[in-house]
Amino acid sequence: MPKKIDPELRTRAVRLVTEHRGQYASLTAASAAVAKQLGVGQESVRRWVVQTDVDAGGRDGVTTQELEEIRKLKAENRQLREDVAILKAATTFFAGELDPRTR
Repeated sequence: MPKKIDPELRTRAVRLVTEHRGQYASLTAASAAVAKQLGVGQESVRRWVVQTDVDAGGRDGVTTQELEEIRKLKAENRQLREDVAILKAATTFFAGELDPRTR
């Protein structure tokens, strides 16, 4: 299970990369420098910056709010599928109970 990163640390990392992005050849290089400084993973920092750009509308992609809505809808869909499977099983069981040929 991934460890939880303090939201303040995440915000600080994104801010530092954004402020010092021009001093490095690429986003990856800036992310690596900030990640080393803060003691977090380089790829994590890079992904946080990319997601912040998406949320701000500067880059194409799915926003954080949309991702959260998708997660909720998938969970609801999964629950509904389980409910339908239970109802189908119950219908089959009770239909068998009411069948006059089984008496």
